Amino acid sequence: MRPWAAAAVAVLLAACGADEKASAPAPSVPAALDCAKGFDALAAELAGQPDLVQAPSPGEPYRFLNHRSGSPSYVVTLPEAPAHPAILMQRTVAGQMQTTGCRFGDEAAYGQLVAYIESLRAHR
Repeated sequence: MRPWAAAAVAVLLAACGADEKASAPAPSVPAALDCAKGFDALAAELAGQPDLVQAPSPGEPYRFLNHRSGSPSYVVTLPEAPAHPAILMQRTVAGQMQTTGCRFGDEAAYGQLVAYIESLRAHR
C-alpha cells in the first residue's frame, strides 16, 4: 500500500470506528444510498453535505468522505478508478463495520473495490 494511501485509510477507518456512545448529533446524511439517483446526482448530494469532510487521498482514484460524527463514511470513485462509477458507504452497525454501495459500472471491478476497501480495516 502506498504511504499516503495508508494515511487516507487511517482517517477513514478512524472515523468509522468512532465511539458510538458519544453524544454526537444524528448524521445529516441518509442511512442508505439511493442508487436510483445515479452516480452523478448521488456524488453531488454527498459532496454537498456540510457534515462530511474529505480525507486527503493524494494519488488514489477515490474520494474519501467521513461524517464528523464518525459514521458513516463514503468512498466515491474518480474517473481513473477501475470500478468507476461507484459509491460505497461504510458505517458501524451493532459494533460491526457494514459496507454497502452502488455499482454503476463493471461488476467484477466493483467487487474488487469492495474487497480492497474492506481489507484496509485489517491494515489499521
